[in-house]
Amino acid sequence: MLFRRMASWIFGSWLAWRLLGPEFSVRSRAPQTRPLHIAGRTVFVGDREFFVREVGPLHAPAIVLLHGWSFDGEMTYFNVIPELADRYRVIIPDNRGHGRSEWIRERHDVADIADDVAGVLDAIHVKDALVFGYSMGGMVAQELARRRPDLVSRLMLAATAASPAIKRPKLFRASIFFGRTMTRISKKEFSTISTFAMRRSDALDPEYTRWMWEGLMRRDPTLYYYTGDAMSRFDSRLWVGELAMPVKILVTTNDQLMPVSEQRNLASFFPRESVVDIEGGRHESIMNRADEYVKRIIEFQES
Repeated sequence: MLFRRMASWIFGSWLAWRLLGPEFSVRSRAPQTRPLHIAGRTVFVGDREFFVREVGPLHAPAIVLLHGWSFDGEMTYFNVIPELADRYRVIIPDNRGHGRSEWIRERHDVADIADDVAGVLDAIHVKDALVFGYSMGGMVAQELARRRPDLVSRLMLAATAASPAIKRPKLFRASIFFGRTMTRISKKEFSTISTFAMRRSDALDPEYTRWMWEGLMRRDPTLYYYTGDAMSRFDSRLWVGELAMPVKILVTTNDQLMPVSEQRNLASFFPRESVVDIEGGRHESIMNRADEYVKRIIEFQES
């Protein structure tokens, strides 16, 4: 009985605060700015509009960075982009339903996202690029390499899998559904928790707190559910080992979100020399250990 009363009081207080209290915004003692000032543009793929950022010499070798689930391209690669921009043409698209690309309210597959990316690259006249995919972006990159090998000269996959839900598909989908439910109730708490978790892991400098929080607040729970569901159904095991271009796999060995066993399963389709361990790397290592990824990208591009 006491527990019920306490739970009711907590819920009632939270609801009253959210309905009647002042508008909530994340705060930090540090002066606030953003890490990059790279203007983007939109291009049409059929009737759909997609946002893409480009930086670096126009005629330099192209590197395409494909972001993961629930983060857009800038949020994922803000520590990587500046280190590549002096010597490469770096292309960072936002996937459907993410960032500033069009919100497409329909069920889709990872292959559909890959077709979106292919359309964006065609629109900006990019081909024969090194394509780097992180987490869900690695699944999109696999499909892109399979469906449009003319666009992909080299394929680099990090913290990703050939089939992320192979062991516990129901649990995987249930977690995505639960996340949608909770963020429908309120995005602010989850955006705040995510932002300060990145701060604690040194993935985010204090002066970027508001920028990251506002990016997380742009998420639409239903759209992220559609994409998460697409990820849960992805399975490249029958064909990924047959891709013709050079492939490099980066395994984050202490990943708390993408099971290391699934990363190893993907790696098993390729020669051992194609696999590099990011020792102790967690899922946010693309942010707090960006220099290691930059080094591997340059080595792979120049090899």
